[in-house]
Amino acid sequence: MPEPLLAVRDLEAFYGDFQALFGVSIDAARGEAVAVIGANGAGKSTLLKSIAGLLRARPDAITFADEPIGGMPAYAVAARGIALVPEGRGLFPSLSVEENLLIGGQLGRPGAWTLRRIYELFPVLSQRRKLPSTALSGGQQQMAALGRALMANPQLLLCDEISLGLAPIVVREIYARLPAVRAEGTAIVLVEQDVVQALAAASRIYCLQEGRVALSGAAKDLTREAIAAAYFGV
Repeated sequence: MPEPLLAVRDLEAFYGDFQALFGVSIDAARGEAVAVIGANGAGKSTLLKSIAGLLRARPDAITFADEPIGGMPAYAVAARGIALVPEGRGLFPSLSVEENLLIGGQLGRPGAWTLRRIYELFPVLSQRRKLPSTALSGGQQQMAALGRALMANPQLLLCDEISLGLAPIVVREIYARLPAVRAEGTAIVLVEQDVVQALAAASRIYCLQEGRVALSGAAKDLTREAIAAAYFGV
């Protein structure tokens, strides 16, 4: 295994007195796509929020580029090169498509992703760049959310349910762009309920069940039966 860019070790996470994650450990190497699957309530989004600095964690529970970042505020995590595409997209409705994209570049991190590159990746955004984000279809909004995250030139891209609520043809179109992101050396952690899509997009899979890693391994080595058993806890 290559040296991990992201290393999560024995991560626990809480919402008040409620414990959502129990000793979760995952890795992601540079340029690698890793999928985190599981049913609703398994802890997938909580894991991403912890990595992104939106939930508190032990400093040594999350290491990024050999530095402990657990418990850092979200703005400090983002400055180090981690970008989150949140569930629900989180676009600013009062801003145009282009203004939403430009917000992603406010950190001024150097890298390959510019407004021009985003428009090359998603040409429809260029065509609709002056429109309010609310004028976009669901799939186009997801493209804009991905583009905004890429404008930060992250080393690690966290994607929370990017296929949720979208037609299969749109999901395939979005996922077809991810190899171009990985080609820049960016690691991707995908939270996904669509197991088939996750297996096709990622080299490694982690399955969460009730806040614990129930199964992990190379996507090519995991059988559908093993995944189903871990997914549903049977």
